[in-house]
Amino acid sequence: MKKLAIVQLPPVFLNLTKSIEIACDSITEAAREGAQLVMFPEAYLPGYPSWVWRLRPGGDMLMFKELHHVLFKNSIDLSKNQLSDIQETAKKKNVTVAIGFNEINSEASGSTLFNSYAIIGPDGEILNLHRKLIPTNPERMVWGWGDARGLNVVDTPAGKIGSLICWENYMPLSRFSLYAQGVEVYLAPTWDCGESWLGTLKHIAREGGCWVAGCSTAIQCCDIPDDVPFKDDVFPEPDDWLSDGDAVLFKPFGCAVAGPMSREKGILYAEYDLEEVIDARRSLDIGGHYSRPDIFNLTVDKSKMDSFHLKKAS
Repeated sequence: MKKLAIVQLPPVFLNLTKSIEIACDSITEAAREGAQLVMFPEAYLPGYPSWVWRLRPGGDMLMFKELHHVLFKNSIDLSKNQLSDIQETAKKKNVTVAIGFNEINSEASGSTLFNSYAIIGPDGEILNLHRKLIPTNPERMVWGWGDARGLNVVDTPAGKIGSLICWENYMPLSRFSLYAQGVEVYLAPTWDCGESWLGTLKHIAREGGCWVAGCSTAIQCCDIPDDVPFKDDVFPEPDDWLSDGDAVLFKPFGCAVAGPMSREKGILYAEYDLEEVIDARRSLDIGGHYSRPDIFNLTVDKSKMDSFHLKKAS
């Protein structure tokens, strides 16, 4: 049996240094509880830019501009090893960590942000970096488009792990690209929540015959620091929930075995058995005997390589 920890504690919104401290403390706590895999939500560092759903794209442009500026100054530049504290904690505690963050495009203009998700092995190395392929609706005012280089499943002591971010999980070819690589633990970090989203994760567990973990950040307006620009305009009601969290783990071809943990700021723990993947795929293996490669073929173009992947390949 393996043990998973799903963290849906709020970060210190738009404060990268303090958010990394919370992440490292959470990894340490999860390791103390026996977790081999620690999962964080989408854009955890330094928080999801939820103002894109609350402001008008034209009339509120001044607020957009100032909030984006603070976000940019608190985003991760991998060329400067700004995930090093997370990596060192993963290594020290001998756990696999999956974490979402706002990433600065350092290999080109140095100005574009990406919605990125990293899987870090228990040796502290970044095993995979995935950039969200299509930012969802108004998110395109914040993030650029990713490419296919991160559509990978990586071997870890916690299982074969792959991840898609939020509404990428509605893209059937993206899902299949992970199924075809034998994903055992499918991570779906998100900003979404509620019954329709949970139904999506349950379907993926059935479709892929894999363990499926999902979580958003459980956060209220009162969690937004007072020094965030235009806090009173953008987040006026302290008790409002920006996202419910809904940390959950579904078993292969089955129901939830832990969660959903709704409107609760904490860590959800769950045990999982990789042998159940084999059992689920005995009758339905859409990356194997149900794939019909004589009829269907999926080609994923991974030829576009950014600086991170060039470094890994060299």
